[in-house]
Amino acid sequence: MTRSYFGTDGIRGRANATITPELALKVGQAAGLAFQRGDHRNRVVIGKDTRLSGYMIENALVAGFTSVGMDVLLLGPMPTPAVAMLTRSMRCDLGVMISASHNPYEDNGIKLFGPDAYKLSDEVETQIEGLIDTGVGDRLVSPARMGRAKRIEGVHARYIEFAKQTISANGRTPGKGLNLEGLRIVVDCANGAAYRVAPEALWELGAEVIAIGVEPDGFNINRDVGSTSLSALIAKVHETRADIGIALDGDADRVIVVDEKGQVVDGDQLMAAIATLWKEDGRLSRPGIVATVMSNLGLERYLRGIGLELARTAVGDRYVLERMRADGYNVGGEQSGHVILRDYGTTGDGLVAALQLLAVIRRRDRPVSEVCHLFEPLPQVLKNVRFAKDAPSDDVLLPVIERARERLGDGGRLLVRPSGTEPVIRVMGEGDNGDLVNSVVDEIVDEISRAVA
Repeated sequence: MTRSYFGTDGIRGRANATITPELALKVGQAAGLAFQRGDHRNRVVIGKDTRLSGYMIENALVAGFTSVGMDVLLLGPMPTPAVAMLTRSMRCDLGVMISASHNPYEDNGIKLFGPDAYKLSDEVETQIEGLIDTGVGDRLVSPARMGRAKRIEGVHARYIEFAKQTISANGRTPGKGLNLEGLRIVVDCANGAAYRVAPEALWELGAEVIAIGVEPDGFNINRDVGSTSLSALIAKVHETRADIGIALDGDADRVIVVDEKGQVVDGDQLMAAIATLWKEDGRLSRPGIVATVMSNLGLERYLRGIGLELARTAVGDRYVLERMRADGYNVGGEQSGHVILRDYGTTGDGLVAALQLLAVIRRRDRPVSEVCHLFEPLPQVLKNVRFAKDAPSDDVLLPVIERARERLGDGGRLLVRPSGTEPVIRVMGEGDNGDLVNSVVDEIVDEISRAVA
């Protein structure tokens, strides 16, 4: 029986335990065979973040790809969205990002992009998994047909120029150039993949840039810095009296912002600010955005008030993107900071999203605290119930959930779902009455706890 290697965002696990050189070699061979196209020399582009284990995985992947006849272009440390962009821009047959995103350095992962720069479909992932398990057999190429590998220069400048071309002075004409002179910006690169490109892009646009999280040593990626650990950014914004703080994660596909007062601006508020301006300028491909079931009800109400809909999906930027592609939306994302702008990219791009927000701030000519707090989030409570063996059955859960929803009425929202990564049931409630939300969530948690005891 075929083992499942891919999760919701590629293959991920502990380096040299789950993500071993042997596995990386097999992934390179399997993905290389799956993406052989025509009779030309097929090629793959590989980027990585700053984890020490990236060297090991990169070399194993190179061995795998070249053994099945693919040429390899090595980018070095680059953001995930840059790898996706360069896959299509350089007419590669496949793109690979070596990263475990916001996880600590001990973890690593392998993300794959097709020639269209989108993440792979379930069907293609299943095909690759089958090849990993069965092996490549006699499909290794002859010595004369083995692939070559080389490092590519100038890719940082190429991505920076791409990112700069997505914004404009007036918010209407991409490519005319946004001037950030007079803005003092703290950017936290999480000691990760964007440690070179993000500060450089902001500086080239005229901003005064204070960069933190830009001293990677192989071990400190996401450690007390980045979009999942905002204390250092908040302190630096206060210390330097900055206008805005921008935090990326380890592979720079998500962004969280801090305003001049040190208040956190999450993905919901970012999407609201961008969508509002795009609606005014007629740039929305349809009147709404896509977000997950975790986005705050306050966002949904705000959008409804300006004539936009909120289409919800399951948790995961992959599901957001699938809905955007299927229904023609061009703005979507997650509360956690994945913001997908399909006019410019095929995956979440923290730098591009930040630049789009800066364009909004310039256009409004008001402080970030005013531009980026368009709605008051409703009180939201999230609790987890861990179970040892089996999750509670629907017969147990459904009556409890129904009673809770009746108590909340139209003034709130409830979500009960099993985690996709660990044996827990997640219970999320939100509503106008914070005390009622807490009471409802506690009631459900108690019922589930009794059922799994």
